[in-house]
Amino acid sequence: MEANSTSSDDIKMHIYDLSHKLDESTQVYPGDPTISCRKIATIKNDGYSVTSISLGSHSGTHIDAPCHFFEEGKPVDELDISALVGPAVVVDVSDKGPRERITWDDLVRRNIAELVNGHRILLIRTGWSIHWKTPLYLEHPFFDKQVAQKLIELGVRVFCVDTLNPDETLKDGTDGDFGVHETILGSGAMIVENLTNLDLLPSDHVHVSLVPLALTGTLSSD
Repeated sequence: MEANSTSSDDIKMHIYDLSHKLDESTQVYPGDPTISCRKIATIKNDGYSVTSISLGSHSGTHIDAPCHFFEEGKPVDELDISALVGPAVVVDVSDKGPRERITWDDLVRRNIAELVNGHRILLIRTGWSIHWKTPLYLEHPFFDKQVAQKLIELGVRVFCVDTLNPDETLKDGTDGDFGVHETILGSGAMIVENLTNLDLLPSDHVHVSLVPLALTGTLSSD
């Protein structure tokens, strides 16, 4: 996944990679399958290189499609790809601390309605990606359900975060309140999780490409 911005001074496009690199130490939601990589063939022994990769469908930077929570919801291969590419808005809430709730009032103070103004893709920068692969990454700030409801009313269709989860992640891996997931995915919209490098984006408005792998069937993320 990536974002780009264009400078009016030199008409150069700057491209930023928003995805975490995947390896066997990649953090996953508590209880999800971890990533396993196994070399099947090597150039030295076989003349070519092939690696077998096993991972959960929600590993690393990925999209939550509606079928993640709803049996009749669309899977990844049926998503409207055009909805995942285009202009986006970046909102900074990086002043929030561990397990602190992000409320609608927090976004109102940041002029959320004026910033969104018809944009369907919203990137929320908590700054939590700096804790990637540490225990603190699971202690991320999380969103109040009302935030999801209001954003859908504003026309947001792709809600993107640089955290493991827009809802609170419980330490023991037990199911908690998935109000944000249920509200956004229940409306047919999408969630993008585990973004990184949002702090590098030079402005509040960028152009992004969030296209996932076209996994078929009941799989719900790339």
